[in-house]
Amino acid sequence: MTALFALATSLLWGLADFGGGLLTRRTPALTVVVVSQAIAASVLGVIVVATGAWSEAGSQLWFAVAAGVVGPVALLCFYKALALGPMGVVSPLGTVGVTVPVGVGFFLGERPGWVQVAGIAVAVFGVVLVGGPQLRGAPVQRQAILLTLVAAFGFGTVFALIAEASSTVTGLFLALFVQRVVNVGAGGLALYASVKRGAPALPDGGLPLGSLPAFAFVGLADVAANGTYVVAAHHGPVTVAAVLASLYPVVTALAARGFLRERLRAVQAAGAGLALVGTVLLAAG
Repeated sequence: MTALFALATSLLWGLADFGGGLLTRRTPALTVVVVSQAIAASVLGVIVVATGAWSEAGSQLWFAVAAGVVGPVALLCFYKALALGPMGVVSPLGTVGVTVPVGVGFFLGERPGWVQVAGIAVAVFGVVLVGGPQLRGAPVQRQAILLTLVAAFGFGTVFALIAEASSTVTGLFLALFVQRVVNVGAGGLALYASVKRGAPALPDGGLPLGSLPAFAFVGLADVAANGTYVVAAHHGPVTVAAVLASLYPVVTALAARGFLRERLRAVQAAGAGLALVGTVLLAAG
């Protein structure tokens, strides 16, 4: 159960990051964050009302509020870094944030077995190989690396916070809704401040209606990934769930290869294979 939901998380996050990075190449990153998260919040609001999830309100929601404050900062930095590119470098570098939830798991007393430790090492090494070789093949700005590192630790913090925000399915819906509302509020304030400083909120010609499905996909895939991660973390060791969920850069890199024709070298393909081997070891352990 843990492996299944954690891998679903990596797939959803990988596709959401790819879509968010593409949108940010044409639209300001703050606008991408606010619009995509607003759509996700609207859908979650309907679910919360329909399921009566308000009855699950409690002190745990403060974890969701904190995740909602950290999330927009991490998303903004990550989308900007993806727009600077190349995605094959930026996305794998973002996995260093997995150290946050893994560290929390160790602090709480989790001790994975030797097979799982080997799986963690192989999977992380594979993810690094997926992107690292492009450092010689394409220029990488220092700003992109710095933004990615800030985003990575932000995502890791969100991992740890959202896993503590609920203990039931309906509580999860409420926690994700609260997180998204705070996301939109924090992102909206940042967008307002940015516009006041003279930065554009929309691309030249405005926001085409045809792009709204793309915004919706990014927002809903991101929130679904948060949900599947919480389920994975509740059904097994956080250390295992976090590492498996961190395989999303492989998905982003493969999507960039398929849609943008970014070169995927032999060593990168080997890295994807190692990530798969690490996944099998983690699941088997």
